Amino acid sequence: MSLPRTIYNPIIGDKVTFLETAEETGGERVTVEVELAPEGKNGLHYHTTYLEHFEVVKGELGLQVGKEILYLRRGGTADVALYVRHLFFNPSKKEPVTFRVTISPAGGFEDTLRIAYGLAADGRVDKKGIPLKFSHLAVLLDIGETYLPFMPYWFQRRLFRYLGKRARRKGVMKELEPYYKRTETPVGASV
Repeated sequence: MSLPRTIYNPIIGDKVTFLETAEETGGERVTVEVELAPEGKNGLHYHTTYLEHFEVVKGELGLQVGKEILYLRRGGTADVALYVRHLFFNPSKKEPVTFRVTISPAGGFEDTLRIAYGLAADGRVDKKGIPLKFSHLAVLLDIGETYLPFMPYWFQRRLFRYLGKRARRKGVMKELEPYYKRTETPVGASV
């Protein structure tokens, strides 16, 4: 059985539909359509191996790219380059915003998203969306290639790689498989 095309994160307040998966594009990209709840947002972060392209479908999207804050409406686009700190948010207090994001190359983005949203849907994260088990966080940061702006990159890369490998040796990927591997009955994350 295939994985669900749509996943939901009750912490961030968004629904994500996979328009193109890594498998379908041969790893070239992942394209998702996001419906972000009023005042929903993610945290400031950056990536070193994949680019992001945003396009607004409906509503208004707030996007911080570096130090610049953008407000994009239907048809508006923005690109986020490697190593650039960014986050997205819905500035509306009443209306959701719908936008598309293309990540290229796909890397581990899709698995990371599926795992993170599955853990959130199953109540296995705190109120900020951080996994309750440190080993889950270690794996997500390692395979998701996501870095935090308040720590040096070299330190995070070494730390996340080490902790991710350690978690894998302890069988954490097997524990997380229901969220990202095709199974007879997918768990969590589906809407």
